[in-house]
Amino acid sequence: MKALIRENKGFIVFLVLLGIFRTAFADWNPIPSASMHPNLLEGDVVFVNRVAYDLKVPLTDVSITRLGEPQRGDIVTFSSPKDGTRLIKRIAALPGDKVEMRGERLVINGTPAEYAVIGNATETIASVGDLQALTLNESNGKASYSIQLLPQIVAHRDFGPVTVPADSYLMLGDNRDNSADSRVIGFVPRKLLIGRAERILVSADIQGNWMPRTERIGMSLRSE
Repeated sequence: MKALIRENKGFIVFLVLLGIFRTAFADWNPIPSASMHPNLLEGDVVFVNRVAYDLKVPLTDVSITRLGEPQRGDIVTFSSPKDGTRLIKRIAALPGDKVEMRGERLVINGTPAEYAVIGNATETIASVGDLQALTLNESNGKASYSIQLLPQIVAHRDFGPVTVPADSYLMLGDNRDNSADSRVIGFVPRKLLIGRAERILVSADIQGNWMPRTERIGMSLRSE
């Protein structure tokens, strides 16, 4: 064993440094579910900037210093406050915001988000089949992005008003009627944020023919 380690010392050091880099500065996150349709698809792998908000001690949630502030509309990866599972959602509300949802319409500090119809799509849900989906543009303050609704299913379309606690965030999936987000797991403390998802690194149709989706490679995930 010692001889094996000695012969591969350089490679082992590389792996250790790669691990430190991935846990401290940059990361990648595969998309396993439909909760961020239409913007993220199963088979996308996104680049995550781990120092967008905080510089942390590697392998911990301990922040050394704050480097930036999360904004409404940011897509972020974080550890679920419910069970520690890594999730990816969009920040819908910031600390101190008074937020509610009425019939899918998001209301922040008394101001309803603005919506514009983009079109229709088809969403396939296991044990249910193909459903008609409605794609909308949601403008939430300075952030503007696409969301998807599934009018045919029972979903959590109303909540609040609630006030987001200090150093916490309200997260929503873009696929509003098919996402276990803050409506299920609660507010997400800043210390559980892993980083901001910025671009799609690679993409493949893992639910179909596994062919690369070259048109998605390099696509920006920043809200307009």
